[in-house]
Amino acid sequence: MPETVLQLKDASIYQGDSLVLSNVNFEMEKGDFVYLIGKTGTGKSSFMKTLYGDLELTEGEGSIVDFNLRTLKENDIPFLRRKLGVVFQDFKLLNDRTVNGNLEFVLRATGWKDKENITNKIEDVLTRVGMKTKGFKFPYELSGGEQQRVAIARALLNDPELILADEPTGNLDPQTSIEVMEVLQALNKKGHTILMATHDYALLLKYPSKTLKCDDNKVYEVVQRKN
Repeated sequence: MPETVLQLKDASIYQGDSLVLSNVNFEMEKGDFVYLIGKTGTGKSSFMKTLYGDLELTEGEGSIVDFNLRTLKENDIPFLRRKLGVVFQDFKLLNDRTVNGNLEFVLRATGWKDKENITNKIEDVLTRVGMKTKGFKFPYELSGGEQQRVAIARALLNDPELILADEPTGNLDPQTSIEVMEVLQALNKKGHTILMATHDYALLLKYPSKTLKCDDNKVYEVVQRKN
């Protein structure tokens, strides 16, 4: 039986009092790669924020990596986020510490204590994104594409059940976007489940996969035409 990692049933998503998306029905299984597309302002970020606990789900049903989004409490959110890997458009790296320092900070914040385990884990995730030799550098010494690879490495630290990538190529040029996409594709082939919000339609054509579209307060699946 496929394992469901994310399910929304008749869910409505609000930003404050404003209805952003209504009657969302969506299910994601372990190993899926799904795109979330739509113009700016159609609700992609609100959709993502609801999944990682930044916005409350107040209508309908929702579960993500065994957490109930309707009954999610403030003190559940750190535990939810340990089971998720979130990749943001603007990297969100700490410029006052090296790449290794950024990753160690996250591990220690999530309860890792053993120095050798921390070192091994950092090396493992940097190797997986092709950044093994860059751990001593500071984020501002890296290109945008390299910073995003580090951000993906950070998302992998606690072996997430689901990676949420919110416009991960939004700040990158087309060639760098492809390099970052190759990293995400390789992770998916190794079994990682990924939901990626994007407005980069060139990537969808190059790497076709199941696609959801936000439009007119709705979310629906788009069938991609085969060439």
